[in-house]
Amino acid sequence: MEFIPEDLQAYSDGHSSAESELLQKINRETHMQVLKPRMLSGHMQGRFLAMMSRMVRPDCILEVGTYTGYSALCMAEGLSPKGKVITLDINEELQSRVQGYFDESQWAGQFDYRIGNALDIIPRLEGPFDMVFIDADKENYRNYYDLVIDKVRPGGFIIADNVLWSGKVLPAYRKKLDKDTQAIIDFNAAVQADERVENVLLPVRDGLLVMCKR
Repeated sequence: MEFIPEDLQAYSDGHSSAESELLQKINRETHMQVLKPRMLSGHMQGRFLAMMSRMVRPDCILEVGTYTGYSALCMAEGLSPKGKVITLDINEELQSRVQGYFDESQWAGQFDYRIGNALDIIPRLEGPFDMVFIDADKENYRNYYDLVIDKVRPGGFIIADNVLWSGKVLPAYRKKLDKDTQAIIDFNAAVQADERVENVLLPVRDGLLVMCKR
């Protein structure tokens, strides 16, 4: 997932605002106690999401893929006073851990944390969303995008994670494509061709595709 030299990454981290104590705790406990800790957004990406949220000042954020709650808490930093984060995940085994982190935060009453299939839940959500973060199963990225695009307000943002997929989106890796890699390639191409959004793909960590709805 890392695309720049380690010393430059360390320099960048050292010149970015620090994680809160709660985020440090989540980072530490996720790496010690939870499977696949690389799924955690982490320091740099977390600070980017927090900065985006602070610029937008969202009333409603939708997150598809909660994991251990790190990214949701980062985005909560920019919420309007009465704003909320609706965050969806299918893994009920992490529910009590994540709810505990949310309850420990200053935004405890502003999280709407739901366990279930996002493909079933999203159509029942009213919106409008000011900001959407997609970081779930790659095979359904296009489906999630199609479900949320009409619920995002004009000028609102959609951010998709892992769009560089450890570099496997490049032609050199395309002789034997797995379904997740193909799904990411197809998603990136679809967004690039979609005139409903302005978009920029940032090589932050594993790639963030930032879309602004026209």
